[in-house]
Formats: sequence, C-alpha cells, structure tokens
Amino acid sequence: MVRNVAGLLPELETEDFYLLSGVEQGMRFSEWVQREKLTNFSGLTPEEVDYRLERCLKRGLVEKKTIQYEGYTLQFEGYDTLALRALVESETISEFGSPLGVGKESDVYEVKSYKPLALKYHREGYTNFREVHKERDYTADNDHVSWMYTARKAAEREHEILESLYPDVSVPRPIDQNRHAIVMEKMDGVELSQTKLEDQQVRGVLDLLVTELARAYEHGYVHADMSEYNVFVSESGVKIFDWPQAVPTDHENASTFLRRDLQNLVGYFRRKYPNHVSSDLESDRVADAIADGSFESIAEFE
Repeated sequence: MVRNVAGLLPELETEDFYLLSGVEQGMRFSEWVQREKLTNFSGLTPEEVDYRLERCLKRGLVEKKTIQYEGYTLQFEGYDTLALRALVESETISEFGSPLGVGKESDVYEVKSYKPLALKYHREGYTNFREVHKERDYTADNDHVSWMYTARKAAEREHEILESLYPDVSVPRPIDQNRHAIVMEKMDGVELSQTKLEDQQVRGVLDLLVTELARAYEHGYVHADMSEYNVFVSESGVKIFDWPQAVPTDHENASTFLRRDLQNLVGYFRRKYPNHVSSDLESDRVADAIADGSFESIAEFE
C-alpha cells in the first residue's frame, strides 16, 4: 500500500510543488530526470532546486539515483501529493478521511466536501506494469510509457466512462478527476462478495445486475472485468464500480468480454446460491440478448 500523504500537505511549501511538478514534466521524456534539467522544468534556481530536492527526498516524494548520472523520479507518494493538492485547490475536497479499500490497482479513501465522497488513486503499473501495459487498450499503442502515464490514463478513462453512464446506469456519480485520482460519490452498502442475500433477494439482485449491464451496453460499454468484487449492494439497489478496463461495444472483443462478464456473474450466483439460480440459465444466451437489445429479464432464459 502506498503511504497516505494527506498529512504532508500542510508542511509542504509552494516551491516544493514547483519541484515536484518539474520532475513530473521531465518524466514525460525519461523515467529519471537529470538534475541539471530540473531548473528549467521547475522554474527554480539551482540553489532552490537543491533545497527542495532535499525536502522532497526526506519525505519520500521523490527518489534519487546516481548511476551514470544524478537523476530523480517521482514516487507514487509524490504523484499523490500533486493530485491531492490540485483537488484541494479546486475546492473539490476539503477533508481527508480513512481508507475505504486497498486493491492491487487502486487505493480508495473517504474525503469530504459538501458531503462524504470517495477519492480513488489509480495504481496501475505500480507493481505490475508490464502486464497492465500489455492488456489495457489505453497503453497498448505506446511503446515507451511509465507507471505515471498508465495510472493517469486509467483515471481519465474511468472518469470519462462514468460520466457517459451516470445516471442512466447504476454507477458511482463522478465528481472530479486530476492526474491518476478520481473523486466520486461514496457508495452505500456492502460488497457483493461479502453479502449474504436472503432467499427472496437472490434472483432479484441478479436480475438487477444483468439489467445494469444491459443498460451499460445500450450506452456503448462492456464492463470487461465483472465479478462479485466490483458490485455494492444496499437497500436502495446495486452499484457497479471499477470501469477503467471497460471497452466500447464496437471493440473487436466486446462480445467475448460481455460473455465473460455474464459467465462470471451467473457463475458466482450459481455457486453461492445453487438452490435459487437454475442450471437452465445460460449466460451466453443472456449475453446475446443484451447484444441484440432484446433482454428484459433473466426469467426469459429459464
């Protein structure tokens, strides 16, 4: 887990952010930014660059290497700091709260503005860069990309998709986005994987989820990573989250991804609630109905 940097904001000075932004700018061209170039990238004097580097190194916001040349690169904490400051300055958020969830590709925290919200830092590329670079469409056409670029593109893509789907599809309401961070509504309820549905709720919840996938398809997207771990269930209904890997419905593999989403979803319900999900419910037939726009209810397929 990447360290929470919210507590650092009050002790950092404007010039520290100039230095961090300068390293960020230099990383567009190289993973490691030569010390000599930071003056131009940051707009600081050489003496000020030295002083700010020491402050940022001490706080774990940048990393230094001296093999071949003296170079610097942002740590994820440094990138978090830049995004968080921008969101505070834009008055999107005013307070930082407790962790809501930590995953392989994201960290989510509660934040506050006019009401409690959720701040999601994308971590794609931090520990599994090669795999993400190979599999995700938003990096596949770039031969030379960094974890920073990968995480930012994932956030931009997810925010764009949420804006396209909300409110017609039950997804978190998007609020703002900066760099690799997204601010969205804080979801009520419990993750589907942690929920024990009552007998009379099982089919209704499954039907709700398939209906939401059908609506997303009507709006031009296939989730492409559907599972019990990216659904929240509450008294008011369901919410489907984690959309950065979604593909448009005209994608060459959209049909394959849609079928896999339905197989994962129906398979989960069948394993956990075998007495309530008929073996006659064929996920591929449901996927075909979603694709041709004829889906109305899972009851049609049993």
